[in-house]
Amino acid sequence: MKKFITGSAVALLLASGAAFADGKAIYDTVCTACHNPAVAPTLKSPGLGDKAAWAPRIAKGMDALYASALNGVPNTAMTAKGGNPSLADADVKAAVDYMVGASK
Repeated sequence: MKKFITGSAVALLLASGAAFADGKAIYDTVCTACHNPAVAPTLKSPGLGDKAAWAPRIAKGMDALYASALNGVPNTAMTAKGGNPSLADADVKAAVDYMVGASK
């Protein structure tokens, strides 16, 4: 028996992979300035892949993480949209998804 993937299933697979790829691209161009594991401790920001640093943030839920990334966190190095106000909200969320996925 042959199995076929419908057009909508292919589109769904591509869309889910594209979001992850876009998140990595945003991380690589914007977020890495502060979340790169080599500089993150100096800035007191969670570095990519640092499970211990991310755990309490992840425990607050994705909505809280999105809000921090979109709006910034007062009295910290976390500026709104990582200091790039031209980023779309969806791009910022994709970057958060990427960092969380790499840090669980």
